[in-house]
Amino acid sequence: MNKKELTEADIRTKFITPAIVGPNGSKWNVMTQLREEIYFTKGRVIVRGKTVKRGEAKKADYILYLKPGLPIAVIEAKDNTHTLGAGMQQALEYAEILDLPFAYSSNGDAFLEHDRTGAAGAVEREIALDQFPSPDDLRARYSQAKGYTAAQQTVTTQDYYDDGSGKAPRYYQLIAINRTVEAIVKGENRILLVMATGTGKTYTAFQIIWRLWKSGAKKRILFLVDRNILADQTKTNDFKPFGQAMTKISNRTVDKAFEIYLSLYQAVTGTEDEQNIFKQFSPDFFDLVIVDECHRGSAADDANWRKVLEYFSSATQIGMTATPKETMAVSNIEYFGDPIYTYSLKQGISDGFLAPYKVVRIGLDKDLDGWRPEDGQKDKYGQLIEDREYNDRDFDRNLILEKRTAVVAAKVTEFLKATSRYAKTIIFCEN
Repeated sequence: MNKKELTEADIRTKFITPAIVGPNGSKWNVMTQLREEIYFTKGRVIVRGKTVKRGEAKKADYILYLKPGLPIAVIEAKDNTHTLGAGMQQALEYAEILDLPFAYSSNGDAFLEHDRTGAAGAVEREIALDQFPSPDDLRARYSQAKGYTAAQQTVTTQDYYDDGSGKAPRYYQLIAINRTVEAIVKGENRILLVMATGTGKTYTAFQIIWRLWKSGAKKRILFLVDRNILADQTKTNDFKPFGQAMTKISNRTVDKAFEIYLSLYQAVTGTEDEQNIFKQFSPDFFDLVIVDECHRGSAADDANWRKVLEYFSSATQIGMTATPKETMAVSNIEYFGDPIYTYSLKQGISDGFLAPYKVVRIGLDKDLDGWRPEDGQKDKYGQLIEDREYNDRDFDRNLILEKRTAVVAAKVTEFLKATSRYAKTIIFCEN
């Protein structure tokens, strides 16, 4: 057989896959530890006029997993007319994106390995075709580079939740989850994750909690949100697998018999000390507190969320936000530290998980010309309206023009009818 005449697909099938799997499947399990030709982005959504198509998605030739949810290596293959290391640049690019410690290139003659763990020794080395490292080899090298004890390694390799439906975290969610679990194992107690709106923060939080809870690293957990609908959706959707171990704090009452607690921060705080329901728990009751949308003032010294966080200061605390807030009064970075992972709106659009946007400006008469009340005009509650010129800086902040709101809603509806009326849509309101 002349290797030079074989296609890349032939090289993978005849040489690379058998070398990875080993004799009789003795190394990597082809069903649970090896994925071939795997797309890990969706391809940017490209809009031209009214036509929509997708750009090219990123695809790795192989991704190797210690177990589902724990990727550890990427392999790029080339046909035999290329050199052994011809795929290394692409392998390293993908390893960087996917946060993987090992990258390999092969043309079917051998493997070129690039070790990204920072461990002592040669960064790149050539490996004979029949000497490809086993999962235990890579796990041991990675754990040694991280300095994990056996107990820490048990937590970092805890299974993900899998209901058998085929739903799996996206690559950036895996990075956020795995980095968070590893940071907690290493003793970090204040963690910030930045993930753009629409990228699945709640599902990410669920898998973090699930793995820490199932491993026994964290036994009692509080998940704080700022809107009731978020708490209800979380309980019935992403957090449903917690079942009877979970409760939602409501009616300002506390039951200490559960392990997973969902709550609005308004449900456990108040202006008077006796309204601070969270103080019915002992300060060390929770092992883990996660604050969703922590940019909403939770880090301000006078914010109610800050009171909760300081009361449970012995717990590991994770802040999750789409928009880190840095002002004179509020700083999540000052409280939580620099983000351990950021998945930005720009990256989400580039990967195709989020839609791109364009600004459509519609000039309403009151926005363009301003508005002034008639002499002695009162609002719907009978209050006298201050006599001055109002403009778009005031609307929906200091003054609500209900007919203006109706016109805006009609324009949004008109736009949706012209595109896709029932497409998933998000509308940002002033309050």
